[in-house]
Amino acid sequence: MPGMADPSSTPFRVLIAGSGVAGLEAVLALRHLVGDRVELTVLSPEREFVYRPMAVAQPFARGHARRHVVADLLGPLGVTVVSDALSHVDDAARAAFTRDGDQLSYDALLVAVGADAVPAFQRVRTWTPDADAEIYGGLLRDLEEGYSKAVGFVIPVGVAWPLPAYELALMTAWDARDMGQDDVEITVYTHEASPLGIFGAAASNALREDLEAAGIRVETSAHVSQAANGRLVSEPGQREITAQRVVALPRAAGRALPGLPVDDGGFILTDRFGKVSGTDAVWAAGDAIAYPVKQGGLAAQEAEAAATAIAAAAGAAVEPAPFRPVLRGVLLTGRGQAWMRHALSDETDEGAAERHALFWPPTKIAGRYLSPYLAQVEEAEDLGADARPEGAPVELDLEREAPAG
Repeated sequence: MPGMADPSSTPFRVLIAGSGVAGLEAVLALRHLVGDRVELTVLSPEREFVYRPMAVAQPFARGHARRHVVADLLGPLGVTVVSDALSHVDDAARAAFTRDGDQLSYDALLVAVGADAVPAFQRVRTWTPDADAEIYGGLLRDLEEGYSKAVGFVIPVGVAWPLPAYELALMTAWDARDMGQDDVEITVYTHEASPLGIFGAAASNALREDLEAAGIRVETSAHVSQAANGRLVSEPGQREITAQRVVALPRAAGRALPGLPVDDGGFILTDRFGKVSGTDAVWAAGDAIAYPVKQGGLAAQEAEAAATAIAAAAGAAVEPAPFRPVLRGVLLTGRGQAWMRHALSDETDEGAAERHALFWPPTKIAGRYLSPYLAQVEEAEDLGADARPEGAPVELDLEREAPAG
């Protein structure tokens, strides 16, 4: 089989470009599947791994984006960390080139470089996990002081991960009430046929109840665009969005790395195992690939599929497992949390929505390897312990209530 490693030869060199969710999940999966028979190197321009899904809660003092030094996370796993960014790839030569001009050789390359978040509209506040929480805090202060009475949250066409807009709307609505501002009008404009329809009927219906309880209006099938005068209008009907403050989600843009095939949006083309089209030794996972939904839990699943294929190429007795997307999410409602799950590959699955955990650990990003590893790391940090995490996978889905403790 092409690419199969000889177990008696030098270690199989795996280069992982990116230290986000997909990159870290792949590292942990490969260590579990292949052990020390692979030589792992992570190429990343980021010094820290930031748990971005909780950034949505920071302006409301309901949580924060926890940070971990990448070298500290990967050092105990025997991983070499190179502080640089991937520039282009020459797979025929098994070479990856960095932004600073260095060349890194590999037997297998996993590209997990993520995507860029670009504003959908000009001169409109765009929310991203990396945005300064103080900027959104200014909007909350305007509400508290009565300067603003109408806020619109826009999920533009092309945005396939709408959950943060609903979290922002719900937490903003409840915060306004808690501040004594009961006359604030909050509207969500979404291109979806139903709120969070991607999670199935059960989650959509549950979300509608939360939105109604918070007094939030939702306009579905609303295709928002920007007119020549800069105003936002909603189709059909060319209805102008008159909210005093508007917050929009960004669109994702691929990074179109030279040497790798991409679609019109710059996203890498792969098969169900993450193998990059037309290459012999390159895989890709996470937001960088041409899968429409960009979400941390799905990125972890994509990385795991690629890791099984890379492990097989390294000579491990592993059967490659294709990517079968199961969407898992936690919605911050402003009055608690809601867990949702939907098997995207199963057309008969209507999804699930509960007020208790549907997966474990009950974190915003559900990864079989990364979630328990981070939980163990953070527990050790909080306790001041020096214990090394196991890095073993867990079966995510729960059939009953989460275990106590």
